[in-house]
Amino acid sequence: MVNGADGTPAISLWRDRRFTRFWAGNSVSQFGDRITELALPLIAVGALNASANQVAWLTALIWTPNLLAILLGAWVDQQPRKRRLMILADLLRAAVLLSLPAAYALGAVTLAHLYAVAVLAGAAGVLFNTAYPPFFVRLVPRASYVDANSKLSTSRSASYVVGPAIGGVLVQALTAPVAIVVDALTFLASAVLISRVPVDEPPPTARDKDAPSLARRAGEGLAFVVQHPVLRATLGCAATVNFFTFVAGSGLLVLFASRSLGLSAGAIGVALGVGATGGLLGAVCAPAISRRLGVGRSIVVGAVLFPAPIAIAAAAHGPLWLGAGALATAEFLSGFGVMMFDVNLNSLQASVIPDGMRSRVAGAYSTINYGVRPVGAVVGGLLATLVGLRPTLLVAAVGGALSVLWLLPSPVPGIRSLAPDTAASTAGDGEGESRPVAG
Repeated sequence: MVNGADGTPAISLWRDRRFTRFWAGNSVSQFGDRITELALPLIAVGALNASANQVAWLTALIWTPNLLAILLGAWVDQQPRKRRLMILADLLRAAVLLSLPAAYALGAVTLAHLYAVAVLAGAAGVLFNTAYPPFFVRLVPRASYVDANSKLSTSRSASYVVGPAIGGVLVQALTAPVAIVVDALTFLASAVLISRVPVDEPPPTARDKDAPSLARRAGEGLAFVVQHPVLRATLGCAATVNFFTFVAGSGLLVLFASRSLGLSAGAIGVALGVGATGGLLGAVCAPAISRRLGVGRSIVVGAVLFPAPIAIAAAAHGPLWLGAGALATAEFLSGFGVMMFDVNLNSLQASVIPDGMRSRVAGAYSTINYGVRPVGAVVGGLLATLVGLRPTLLVAAVGGALSVLWLLPSPVPGIRSLAPDTAASTAGDGEGESRPVAG
């Protein structure tokens, strides 16, 4: 038994079979993703002798479909069965991934095929993510939003701790294309488990001939975000911190650790693995910290603690053990901070977005928040070329920490907990939005 975000007792989610089924499907899929993140570029490099630029494009194409999330979210909002869309997205990702080992067996893998897999799998991911918010609020009671996001984020963090090691063993034992079969099977498992999670979704309604166009609905979702004081501030903060953390990027950080700190590949791997436990600990501790500090202040702390530790790694000098320790410490604190930020921010967003606009808002949010990531990566590469790796990492740390300036003048720091479902709407649209409680 735990207390909910509004201070009321909430039944443990581990006793809710619907949630545990969804959690299991999501968790196994997260571990599968870590395998593909390793195997996909290895296919490009090993089987196709791809250049660094071609591998970079492969990574970029996975994020590209998010630029259309604002339109896809508007379409998803019109669909009555969000759970079916999530199942469809999982099945699409499984089918797309299975095409790779099939083509590999026939000796027909091409770079164009890899690019197509990246785009299609990314698009299916956007479909899943835009259908997820309305599904989540019908699956989880409001009092358990923070607890549910903590459990889901814990699994995700755990996948980053042990997933790469598992992926490496599978790739070495089975080859990269065959290892991708494992990820495809995890999506099939997720689809089966979600199909066994009944949720009370609204019945289909007759289509109105005078209903707004897709573009107009997409614009309404973006306008709602811009006009809402909480969503506007949190989107500005999230996009800024994502831009600067991608300026640093894992690639530049690894390059800095290798060239400037003189660490071996093994030492870097151990340091990053140890540091990844910070995310796991942060996800577990987020609900307790949220109850102590409040939801809004936890988001503020996470917004600073996520990017600022990059400066610890950037400032490292001296013996190898000190450099490895600085890298592990930076990763640990950053992982803890991002979980503080994400768990509470996701819960807050679920409490303030009206039911009829959840997918549209998620689409608009993703288009901006994820759209800045490849831009940040490009800027990071240019900065590293012009001024060097260490100054670039310091710019990323300072710029990311300054993202908190979006939050300070907003209502977010004063939000203590999430109000019950009966609270008044902050936007005045009467569609089920609730008011966060200030403390």
